[in-house]
Amino acid sequence: MFIVGLSHKKAPIEIREKFYLNPLQQDLLLSELKNHPLVTESFVLSTCNRIEVYLKRTDPSVNSSFVISLIAKIKKISFDFDVTPYIYTYEEAQALDHLLRVACGLESLVLGEKQILGQVKLSVERARESGTLSRYFNILTNLAVRTGKKAQNETAICHGGSSISWAAIAMAEKIAGDLQDKSVLVIGAGKMGEIALNHLHDLGVKKIFLMNRTGEKAENLATRYNGIAASFWNIKEILSEVDICFCAVGAPHFILDKEKIANIMEMRQGRKLTLIDISMPRNIDPDVKTLAGVHLSSIDDLHEVVDNSMKKRESAIQDVEGIIRQKILEFNGKVLKLQNNPGSDFFQQIDDTRHSEVKPKNLKMF
Repeated sequence: MFIVGLSHKKAPIEIREKFYLNPLQQDLLLSELKNHPLVTESFVLSTCNRIEVYLKRTDPSVNSSFVISLIAKIKKISFDFDVTPYIYTYEEAQALDHLLRVACGLESLVLGEKQILGQVKLSVERARESGTLSRYFNILTNLAVRTGKKAQNETAICHGGSSISWAAIAMAEKIAGDLQDKSVLVIGAGKMGEIALNHLHDLGVKKIFLMNRTGEKAENLATRYNGIAASFWNIKEILSEVDICFCAVGAPHFILDKEKIANIMEMRQGRKLTLIDISMPRNIDPDVKTLAGVHLSSIDDLHEVVDNSMKKRESAIQDVEGIIRQKILEFNGKVLKLQNNPGSDFFQQIDDTRHSEVKPKNLKMF
């Protein structure tokens, strides 16, 4: 078992968005892996904070360079910089431990984030539909999902708010104060957009606008959360009115550039505007933050509010790690039944120290 990945811990958003794989690109990568003679099983996890490729390989030549070259090929780009500082790899027991920690939210930007478990499930289902899972990874992924559920249900790892959307709203409150008397635009009606709507509704925000590519979905969600569905054609007028905008679209380009926001700021006549971009890749031009009266935050800025809200969840880390150790023993027992030689269990018990990363060789190429 082998993992190649990068995450928010080492790679800033401008690097992560280069590696981000949309659903179609994930399917293409799974197809490449399925057809490779040295890869027997695989799945891909691509979120706003991490891109990880999980492999069962028959030869160590299937390494970091191999995986990164496939990603570059699929995205039709070249990585003209040294990616070594951003990439991590895990093997065998360390890889198993890492996957379970990811599923439990221990590796998330927001400790205990609930969304990651759903994202793991979707990644597994995509791989299953692509035919890249077999007996070994079926056992592995089922165990990972059960471990994540057990951690959420039996510990305080998800105490309080525990999502990117929650952190984005906490950031907005830090910048703009109480949101009850504010008007807010949410762009994007996907999972993160809907979670943001739910939080805003619970806070009693005065007026909520929702924009989405699919008008019917925007109408349904706006009705559910007492919001107003709006058309992208009216984005300038609405942005000239609202106090805060959350963007969670995931389009392959900027939907709000510096020139457009500059024109909007003229319409606002000195009123400040708070923009929080939780999209991957980013959908608001980072140069927007140079405009007077504009406060722009991205995912990587959320640690400022997250760090102050983690004490309860941090107290649950040991409980979650205890669950992980139990599940590792369970996994080893199941794997033994699949192996021709019952004595060849290569998953050794992980010691009490946290696993170390396998440092990849210099990957400046492509």
